[in-house]
Amino acid sequence: MDTLTVRSHPGTRAVPSWAILAVACLGQFMVILDVSIVNVALPSIRHDLDFSETGLQWVVNSYTIVFAGFLLLGGRAADLFGQRRLFLLGLGLFTGASLVGGFAQSQGMLIAARAAQGLGGAVLSPATLTIITTTFREPAVRARALGTWSAVAGAGGAAGALAGGILTDLISWRWILFVNVPIGAVGLIVARLLLTETRNEDAPRRMDFVGAVLVTGGLTAFVWGLVDTDTHGWGSVSALAPILVGVVLLAVFMLYESRVKAPLVPLRLFRSRSVSAANAAMFCISMAIFPSWYFLSLYVQNSLGYSPLVAGLVFLPQTFTIIVGAQVGSRVIARFGVRTLVAAGGLISSLGLFWLGQIPVTGSYIHDLMLPSILTALGLGVAVTPITLAATTGVARSDAGLASGVVNTTRQVGGSIGLAALVTLAANHTRSLRNEGQAAASALVAGYGRALEAAAVLALLGALAALALPPLGRGGGPADVADRTDSGTAGGVSTGETPTSVAPGPVSRPG
Repeated sequence: MDTLTVRSHPGTRAVPSWAILAVACLGQFMVILDVSIVNVALPSIRHDLDFSETGLQWVVNSYTIVFAGFLLLGGRAADLFGQRRLFLLGLGLFTGASLVGGFAQSQGMLIAARAAQGLGGAVLSPATLTIITTTFREPAVRARALGTWSAVAGAGGAAGALAGGILTDLISWRWILFVNVPIGAVGLIVARLLLTETRNEDAPRRMDFVGAVLVTGGLTAFVWGLVDTDTHGWGSVSALAPILVGVVLLAVFMLYESRVKAPLVPLRLFRSRSVSAANAAMFCISMAIFPSWYFLSLYVQNSLGYSPLVAGLVFLPQTFTIIVGAQVGSRVIARFGVRTLVAAGGLISSLGLFWLGQIPVTGSYIHDLMLPSILTALGLGVAVTPITLAATTGVARSDAGLASGVVNTTRQVGGSIGLAALVTLAANHTRSLRNEGQAAASALVAGYGRALEAAAVLALLGALAALALPPLGRGGGPADVADRTDSGTAGGVSTGETPTSVAPGPVSRPG
């Protein structure tokens, strides 16, 4: 990669572009690491802080929902206030929240710390993408940098799954949060030394805080209601009321965005066929794949009796497959085009998920888990970079960070809603079989299988959505895509949907 000359304080010096890429990757690595490393430790957290089986899941959900709700604002803030400033702010908040979470003495304190981590990640993640897309302007180089960024993010999931098991087993679950502190401290020091401040002077000078609150509140209420159906059923007021509130808030959000002068999400973005189709594909694929790791984690721990550490090791082949797939996808866009790769990736993942849906009560690791899981992961890896490129095609410079935030938000929202919906589907199917007299163990696994089969359908819908993409990238390669982006944005999606070990227990609201 080339060497860029950037301004630093107090003079001007040359900074290798690989060093800037490394800083950006470190930030995203932390965001992804924290998701997987926390999931592995959930049983220990539940025991120490006396969480209910349903309330425990909000250790994950509080992070994901806040992260999704404020990613859009984070993307706009990176354009408005500068990528360096936002990178340091997001990394500092994320690191500080990790420290507080490690010392948490109550359920509320830990959930609040996790929400603060989500806010820090929402600021940090778009800044990392903006740094990459403004540093690497040549289309082919930018595509390779994005592939590296995606691969490093995937490595964060692998490292988290393994490190979470090791730290929890050998020291304490608190160290899964404490470990972020030295990493974050090093990142802050290096970023201050290497990064130069750039901002988009054409970006609107207003921040849409109202929009961020509306979309976060709407998502929270909607997911709250979805997961509550597992306890009270779809006809209950306690489930339908928050779902209705969520729908109303999201509708108000859309109306507000169409009228405000500096919207969080300019609806004009979705007039682009490429942006709309790419986000639709990402939403469906995320709904399918994010929940699949949840069910597989439950299966290997509840049915096969694996420990959290062994469960983390089980998922390593999938994570490495995503890394390989992301690298392959970024390098063959010129030959096959964005539309073909995204559709193929969705179809491959759908086949893998359907295979996983046939899991028996006492399955074989190689045949029933590893092979179909690798197939699922390969599809995601192949699709992730092309989706990123398509989702940011035709975006004006003033919306560079925002485009990254939109597609990241689509991924997070899809994962959250998919997890809540498929957990409910699995629980209802298991309950129905139990009422028919089927043994508890087989009914439980059948519920997992039904959810995984539904996930296969969702992944297939993602492949079908990709067919609506314009034929970008083929012939001219990544340049066909990148040259259409005035901002040079090429990112917004990570392989953050990495396989992790998740503790048993349905998704629900705080207990």
